[in-house]
This record gives sequence, structure tokens and C-alpha cells, in this order.
Amino acid sequence: MAEILVPGIAFIALLLAFSAFLSGSETALTAVSRAHMHQLEKEGSRAAHHVNALLEDRQDMIGAMLLGNTFINILASSLATSILAARYGGRAVAITTIVMTAIVLIFAEVLPKTLAIARTDRFALAVAGVLRPVVTVLAPIVDSVQFIVWRILRMFGIREEAAPPPLLPPHEEIRGTVELHHKQGTVEREHRDMIGGILDLAELKAGDVMVHRKNMEVLDAGLPAAELFAALLAANHSRVPVWRGSPDNIVGVLQAKEVMRAYVQRHGQMQDFDVLSLLDEPWFVPETTALEELLDAFRQRRSHFALVVDEYGTLQGLITLTDILNQIFGYIPGEPAIASPPKLRPLADGSYVIEGVTPVRELNRELDWRLPDEEATTLAGLVIHEARTIPDVGQRFAFYGFKFEILRRQRNQITLLRVMPPAPATAQPAG
Repeated sequence: MAEILVPGIAFIALLLAFSAFLSGSETALTAVSRAHMHQLEKEGSRAAHHVNALLEDRQDMIGAMLLGNTFINILASSLATSILAARYGGRAVAITTIVMTAIVLIFAEVLPKTLAIARTDRFALAVAGVLRPVVTVLAPIVDSVQFIVWRILRMFGIREEAAPPPLLPPHEEIRGTVELHHKQGTVEREHRDMIGGILDLAELKAGDVMVHRKNMEVLDAGLPAAELFAALLAANHSRVPVWRGSPDNIVGVLQAKEVMRAYVQRHGQMQDFDVLSLLDEPWFVPETTALEELLDAFRQRRSHFALVVDEYGTLQGLITLTDILNQIFGYIPGEPAIASPPKLRPLADGSYVIEGVTPVRELNRELDWRLPDEEATTLAGLVIHEARTIPDVGQRFAFYGFKFEILRRQRNQITLLRVMPPAPATAQPAG
């Protein structure tokens, strides 16, 4: 009896060890960071190359490990039953079921999978090289099983898709991953916002971030040279559009540094100073142009300034390279420019007095709010969109957990609001 018992138990232990290896490998390889593996392979890691090769065909990989695990666990249980049957007779089945369930659960499932979760990348790198030939050998059997499975599912009207669509677009998956790491404290808020700003470039249009025509500084080409020069300095911008006949008829753009260079070369003499000869040709872009495309166009044209028009060619506003960079990095102080930081003033009660023209995106970034910016660009536009009317001074509204009070209005434009954000959630004391 001992001659059979000892080798039998040793063989069962060997089978369970291999079962534990497959269970842990399955968990590690399904949870491994693909981005990290690709980076390691790029740096020359052979183990990462094996991991990526296995992940290229997840169906074969998971199928092979399930097949191996199922076969090994059944074989181990059968051997244990046969060994114990000689000693316990009819009770061997019940004893084997209880004992093997506990052993398989603890040592072949929970323990290796817990280790794989705790050391996912290291575990995957360690086992990938061994698993590749195993998956290759078992692949024909797995494919045969899959063939049978899909034939059965077809009987119920379920057909195999050639390439199932991803649950989330790549950009949203990256955004969600960064947000998760931010909540876990491994990614700073500033880094989260910068990555989010880069991802938003493909979705945001020029019309979403432009300076509206009502807020543009423009110059009249009909002014005398001295007045035009003084108005350019007073505008305090590096580039200013110039119109003739009507503010909608932009005939060029003056660069302050070019005008100042010419002024210095003339030793400050304004007589016969043809300021308009320094006009740059205006560049018009549709308001539907994606910021990603516009950034590339700025790079190719070596320009930092564009005028935004609608589908009918009517001037809507202007946009600069700084406006786009602000979407990535937040407000960048420095050279005088059209862009400006969010116009807000905090109050003692936790609310904020905010100008209506402040972009919603800038508020979200500056104060870490979550106001929607799909339907309206500015805070005033958001309130009007949600209220379905142009509210009067003193009216109050509550949207998305925020409270809004209209403080000032000029004609049909809301110019100043008080906003009370939701109270931060506090942890409940243990009782």
C-alpha cells in the first residue's frame, strides 16, 4: 500500500503545482499592463516579447490554460479517488471531494492568483517563455473546442464576430486609466489635466476655444498713422486684426514687434509712416476645424494667429497658438495675449463670483469641477442652455449639483454670476 501511496501523492502534488502555475499565469497575463510590456519589448526585453506574443491571440492563450487546468484537476482528483478507494472503500469519493476541493481551491486557485495579482507584471514576465510552447501545442485542441462551441451557439442564433468592437474608444480608455491613477494618488492633478487636454484636441473645435468677435481688439485702417500706431500700443497684444469699411471686413493683421521695429528704424518719425504697409495677410479657418488639425496647420505655416469664420464666411472670432496650448497646460502667463485666466473671485461661504464669459473648460480645470461643456462654451451659455431662457438679475438655478445666481446682465448677455459648488463629500464616522 505504501509503495503506491507515496508515489501517487507525489504525482498528485506535481499535478497541482502545474495547475497552480496555469491559474496564476492566466490571472497575470489577463491583468498585465500591455503598455508596460510594449515599452519593455521596445527596450529589448525578450520576456516582454513572449508576453506580447501570447496576448496577440488571447483566445488561444486562455483556452489552452483552461484546457490544461481542467485536465490536470480532473486527473488529480481521479488519482486521489483511486488511491483512497483501496483504504476507505465507498467513502473514498466523499473524502476525495472534500479534501481535493480544499486543496485545489487554496493551493491551485486562490494562492497563485493572489500572487499573480500582487506581482502581475513580474509574474507574467517570468512565465511567458514557458507558456508559449504549451499554448502552441494545445492550440489545435483549443481551436477544435471553439469550433464545437460556436456550432452549438449558432443553434441559439448567436454568431461569432470577426472583430468585436472595443468597449471604449482608445482615447476614453486612456482618459479613464489616468483618472483612476489620479484617484489612487499616483498621478498628479496637473498631469491628469495635461493628458486630458491633449486627448481633447481631436474633439475640440476652433469655435470652442476662440476669442469671440465681441471680445476682439480690432483696428480701423482708416485712422491716421499716428492714431493707428497709438491704438496698436494701447491694444497690448502681439497681433491685432485691421478692418476697413466694416469690422467684419478684416484686411490684414498687424504685428506689434514689426511696427515697433519700423518705428525705431524711422527714429520715431511718424510723418509718411505707412503702418498699413506692414500688414500680414489674414488667415481664415472654419470654426469647425479640430484643434489637432489647427495645431498642425500652425506648425506648417509657422503662424500663431488665425481668424475664425462660420460656414458663410462671417467672422466669428480669432484663435492663437496660445489658446490651444492653454487647453493642454492651463493658462500660461507671459507675453500679452488675447487669452486670460478664468475670471473668478472666491467668497467666504465657498461660492465664487465669476464673469459670464469665462469658459466652462477653464473653470473645470482651475477648480476641478465637472460642469458639462458639450452644449455651451461659457458659463453664461451653460446657464442659458439649462434655463431655456435668458434669466433676469436675481434669478437662481440649480444644475448638476451647483447653484447659480445671476448678479449682472447687460441687454441679453449674462455678465456676472455667483456659483456655489456642491459640498465635498465627507467620510461618515465609524459607529
